[in-house]
Amino acid sequence: MSISYKEAGVDKEEGYKAVELMKKAVARTQNSKVLNGLGSFGAMYELGKYKNPILVSGTDGVGTKLDIAFKTKKYDTVGIDAVAMCVNDVLCHGAQPIFFLDYLACGKLQAEVAADLVSGVAEGCYQSGAALIGGETAEMPGFYKPGDYDIAGFCVGVVEKDKIVNGSRVEEGDILIAIPSSGVHSNGFSLVRKVITDYTAEYQGKTVGEALLTPTKIYVKPVMELLEKYDIKGMAHITGGGLPENLPRTIREGYRPVVFKDKLRVLDIFKYIQAQGNIPEDEMYGTFNMGIGFVLVVSPDEKDSVINDLKKYGEEAYEIGFVQKGEKGLCLK
Repeated sequence: MSISYKEAGVDKEEGYKAVELMKKAVARTQNSKVLNGLGSFGAMYELGKYKNPILVSGTDGVGTKLDIAFKTKKYDTVGIDAVAMCVNDVLCHGAQPIFFLDYLACGKLQAEVAADLVSGVAEGCYQSGAALIGGETAEMPGFYKPGDYDIAGFCVGVVEKDKIVNGSRVEEGDILIAIPSSGVHSNGFSLVRKVITDYTAEYQGKTVGEALLTPTKIYVKPVMELLEKYDIKGMAHITGGGLPENLPRTIREGYRPVVFKDKLRVLDIFKYIQAQGNIPEDEMYGTFNMGIGFVLVVSPDEKDSVINDLKKYGEEAYEIGFVQKGEKGLCLK
């Protein structure tokens, strides 16, 4: 008796088809510093001219937001989330994301679904200026259920050593500037899925599922422009744990961020989620971004210029608080 790999649950031909479908999307992200194409054992990237380059890396996934993509059969946005979660983190230290690798795992590979997922990854890379230089697609029958996928990624960025942003120069009186999120982004979906089960329900002219699948905003291009002009002292990507968990991470010891709750422009989707489960306010702020995706720390004399420049990129940034001396941790007033 003999058995083939296909009979064991892995269809190599479907895998080859998936790669062919992905190639066009991946090619869009390439640049002259990528030294080889898909199919090599390792991806090569020429760093270029830097005086004292520091590599900054980050890795993340999409989490249980994927479940909504599976149930609504919309697969082309969560790849953007996978990239955004990594490149926005790398950006917090002033680094330009230069390349990205993705990891896709499933129980039964469907070439078209895999291609949609990777097209989202390619779109996220394009938005951030990172080259998609490689990845892995793993078909694992019996481990993942048919129809289930997991997607994660790994990003590398580069910054000159003397331009690293790490919060070490933050001073009392510095201003906190919020850049809005596009929605729930990619955190808190275990709670979302607990209180919202009907993704076909109408919500502001679309379905709830469509609203929840709005991809995480990528802040790389406008913020990199700001770094060329202004003294950005600290940056925070507002992910899991919301403002209380993430904002203090960019403030040095002996200082703390003070945020005024009445200044925050909370997005309607969070009010909707809260109402569905009668979720306490402190739980909301400790779980979700609440409408703020990224925060900059700047000196008072640069505040207005930074906000005005962000408006040129379509970002309605605004002041939400300041830095004061005190024990580390967020003061939410």
